[in-house]
Amino acid sequence: MRTVITYGTFDLFHVGHLNILKRARQMGDRLVVAVSTDEFNLNMKNKVTAIPYADRKAILEQLRCVDLVIPETHWEQKSKDVAKYGVDTFVMGHDWEGKFDFLMPHCKVVYLPRTASISSSEIKLHIASGERTQLRAVMVA
Repeated sequence: MRTVITYGTFDLFHVGHLNILKRARQMGDRLVVAVSTDEFNLNMKNKVTAIPYADRKAILEQLRCVDLVIPETHWEQKSKDVAKYGVDTFVMGHDWEGKFDFLMPHCKVVYLPRTASISSSEIKLHIASGERTQLRAVMVA
């Protein structure tokens, strides 16, 4: 069984999140998703989530492509998670390119292109602007 792991906040769940999760799942037989806790986001990333951790976790647990959801509580846990869950492939968005290459001795590291024109930050800015149009992103089959 090939295990894939990815990490993220997954705030304001959108099609870009779904795209990366589906593509990650296609790389293995099991997908583990580490979701950044509210405390980790606030203390380490200096951002406040719109959706609480428990709700973001519950959403991800209902996706067919996700097999297990775990909390991300600190930056250093990735190496331990790779060992603990028997990870074969570590997947992140391309904006993190090179940042997790230190895991290469333990598993394959893949940086996937993000879905253009969509992100939780962009959604927050769009709502705050009062714009009366919809954001458009492409769903990957």
